[in-house]
Amino acid sequence: MIKNVYGVGFALYGATMLIFFGMYFFGMNTEYFSNSLLINAFLLPVVFVAGAYFSVYSVKKKGIPMGFQEVFGRTFKPMFVGGILSVITMFLFLNFVDTDAKDLLNYQYIERQKTELNNEYEKAKIGMKDVEQKKELEKNYQNRLQSFSPEMIKGKDMFSFRQFTYYFGAIMAFYVILSVFFASFFRSSIEN
Repeated sequence: MIKNVYGVGFALYGATMLIFFGMYFFGMNTEYFSNSLLINAFLLPVVFVAGAYFSVYSVKKKGIPMGFQEVFGRTFKPMFVGGILSVITMFLFLNFVDTDAKDLLNYQYIERQKTELNNEYEKAKIGMKDVEQKKELEKNYQNRLQSFSPEMIKGKDMFSFRQFTYYFGAIMAFYVILSVFFASFFRSSIEN
């Protein structure tokens, strides 16, 4: 039973790396950052939910009763193993193997931020009639635009060890919430 949990974790790692390198080889274009965000927001959570479900269901179908703690462990451990191995591999790949991909992602991140700022500015400008409000908006816009100057973005790295630590912290919160949900759901249906 323990081997199965870690086996599911390695399967999740393999699926994540397949998606990561598939995106790397076939999706590196002008929308690489945006497409990566979409995959991280929508596809990878589905993959990890499926892995957690498989881990619990493989025991449930054998009729083995499990309490909250057992179900929590069967969902959390594979996601943790798959997640930490994936994050470490991505960090090492982007920082040591292909730094050009990291530079492209950083550049596209900054360009996306600029575009969003410009869109917000244009939308806010449309409804304003008061001259003072317009001056204040223009002042705030120009101040915010300064943060995109070459001097300000020179050392900005969204894929540093520190940033990956933050990302993994957010991912861990997802794993815990999902594990609690699975444990609550499967515990009640198994123990009754």
